[in-house]
Amino acid sequence: MQTMQRGGVLQVNITDINVLQASYMPYVTGGGLFVPSAQVVSLGEDIFLLATLPGQNQKIPLTGKVIWINHEATDTKPQGFGIQLAGEKGRLYQEQAEKMLGNRLYSPAPSYTI
Repeated sequence: MQTMQRGGVLQVNITDINVLQASYMPYVTGGGLFVPSAQVVSLGEDIFLLATLPGQNQKIPLTGKVIWINHEATDTKPQGFGIQLAGEKGRLYQEQAEKMLGNRLYSPAPSYTI
């Protein structure tokens, strides 16, 4: 997974299904997404970012509130934050991510959050 910041906009490139599984937060109402970043954020802060899904080049504009923060990287979890997806594009991202993940949606595989 790559996170870039261009012109103040975070861009998250989800490169494969394993990264999506570790990044996507299905237990969050409306879906959630972990964003690896050193950017300082606060819980409840509104975030705008562009994100891709595995095998797709289209960047989906997402908005959401910060609901999770990893202040420092560990051996298994990168530094960053999780957002609760919002709006029409958030629902689109949730639907596509959950369809791609299928049976892996609630897998016990390690995630970047819980």
